[in-house]
Amino acid sequence: VQLQAYGGGLVQAGGSLRLSCAASGRAASSNVMGWFRQAAGKEREFVTAINRSTGSIYYAASVKGRFTISRDNAKNTVYLEMNSLKPEDTAVYYCAAKQLWGNVAYLSTPTKYDYWGQGTQVTVSS
Repeated sequence: VQLQAYGGGLVQAGGSLRLSCAASGRAASSNVMGWFRQAAGKEREFVTAINRSTGSIYYAASVKGRFTISRDNAKNTVYLEMNSLKPEDTAVYYCAAKQLWGNVAYLSTPTKYDYWGQGTQVTVSS
């Protein structure tokens, strides 16, 4: 397993969760790590991405100000702190990794990523 995501669960609206994604093997050398999510019946949606070298970050407009991505390069791990959760945040959350940084259009395209984690379910109840 190259990317291992964990930390999902059930939380009430307004609550918080922290997801983690640990990279191993070849994925551990990836410069970019991101989070996507996929709600039932919908397409996979970009959430955020971080440049592990520079710390540059992009967020989707729907999560900006509520979600925070961070990294611990020594542990090859990225975190997604999710606050003020809403029922519409309910989805399976996937971490992904790739080598090249770029603009938000490039980073938000799932097919540009080389590695994917198995996904972790986040359910926000109203």
